[in-house]
Amino acid sequence: MIELLQEYWKAFLYTDGVNMTGLAMTLWLLSASIFIGFFLSIPLSIARVSPRFWVRWPVQFYTYVFRGTPLYIQLLICYTGIYSLQAVRDQPLLGPFFRDAMNCTLLAFALNTCAYTTEIFAGAIRSMNHGEVEAAKAYGLRGWKLYAYVIMPSALRRSLPYYSNEVILMLHSTTVAFTATIPDILKVARDANSATFMTFQSFGIAALIYLAITFTLVGLFRLAERRWLAFLGPAH
Repeated sequence: MIELLQEYWKAFLYTDGVNMTGLAMTLWLLSASIFIGFFLSIPLSIARVSPRFWVRWPVQFYTYVFRGTPLYIQLLICYTGIYSLQAVRDQPLLGPFFRDAMNCTLLAFALNTCAYTTEIFAGAIRSMNHGEVEAAKAYGLRGWKLYAYVIMPSALRRSLPYYSNEVILMLHSTTVAFTATIPDILKVARDANSATFMTFQSFGIAALIYLAITFTLVGLFRLAERRWLAFLGPAH
């Protein structure tokens, strides 16, 4: 394993000498997809709980499709399926976009995590205490102000334990990025295994890196829960 680390430690951590690889690439994929998915899911979660069918149904259909199909298939459709359409290739903007592996990977990851996050936030909105909403209305809050100052802050705080699971699952899901030739941790491990035939060592290093990231994320979310969910704990 020492020989393997001496040769591939840079590739596992951040670069192959030319491009970003390994840990750096995995963290970039995770951060970018989570960032995009999080901000898209906020308005979508509000639409998801709308009493108006024509507002709620398109979001419900979107989350049903992306939660009901494997991320691997979604990535293949974005990476090879869409670009295979002549109408897409002929477009001056869509053609170059879907020709780039990174764009396709981020699109698939962001849409996937957005679907799950939308349902998490929507569930938190539905579970809100009716008294909180009525009290806010009594103070004159209506419409977007009600959501901006009362409903969404409360829903986001209550969603932390569930959202942390989604972030960790998204981290594990980034392992399918090698399908689009993205040099993430797993891609580096596969390349190292192909070159050295040290299967246990190559994938063992990858497993340890994923484990370290997971423990770090769990610790960060526990700190966040202690800070923003302290009011739900027992009174002293």
